[in-house]
Amino acid sequence: MTMLKAAGLSIRFGGVAAVDGVSLAVPEGELCALIGPNGAGKTTLFALLSGFLAPQSGAVEFDGRTVTGMKPHAICALGLARTFQIVQPFAAQSVRENIAVGAHLRLRSRRDALAFADEVARRVGLAGELDKPASALTIAGRKRLELARALATRPKLLLLDEVLAGLNPQEIDAVVPVVRAIRDSGVTVLMIEHVMRAVMSLADRVLVLAGGRLIAEGPPAAIAADPRVVEAYLGQGTAARLARSGGAP
Repeated sequence: MTMLKAAGLSIRFGGVAAVDGVSLAVPEGELCALIGPNGAGKTTLFALLSGFLAPQSGAVEFDGRTVTGMKPHAICALGLARTFQIVQPFAAQSVRENIAVGAHLRLRSRRDALAFADEVARRVGLAGELDKPASALTIAGRKRLELARALATRPKLLLLDEVLAGLNPQEIDAVVPVVRAIRDSGVTVLMIEHVMRAVMSLADRVLVLAGGRLIAEGPPAAIAADPRVVEAYLGQGTAARLARSGGAP
């Protein structure tokens, strides 16, 4: 079953096509990575998929239902949640209270929401931080909190926008199993990521965006060797130069 489907999504800002005719499908249960150079349109595409921006053309289907033009909170209530690249928790509230904000989408009782926040915190490695103010968390802790707040909405599909950005190698190694466990629990995941070793480890399939267009998709190993992807990241003619030199930059 296809959990998420986009057909011909486009949006322009002034004369620039930020997303240009993108079509994609994410099957239920898959962990799919969306990669591409800076400015490729990845976060804009996430905004279109999740309702934060309305496409100028094209359509989005989630779980068999057209959601184009719906408000973000309504799409989230259907089961599509997202994180944000720039993490902005409620700094004066505790970690538990921050997570409970997401839990309130499904749970009216304050007591139930706080109890569920504890459960979600354990899943993302924040069980020991629940009573701290969010402002006291490290960057890695804030990334986990952003993940927890989205997870607390009980999503069917989770859009992760650079959840590993700004982390050191040890912190990345600690978060990768958390993301994998979310997928293994039955949540479909589409993640924007620049940390390629994490992409290679986690992704079932990789989508590559460049200049607002989807230029390649496939298994991680095939994408890493695709000349179109090499050129998108390293510039025109790079793939040919690498081939002539036997693969050395």
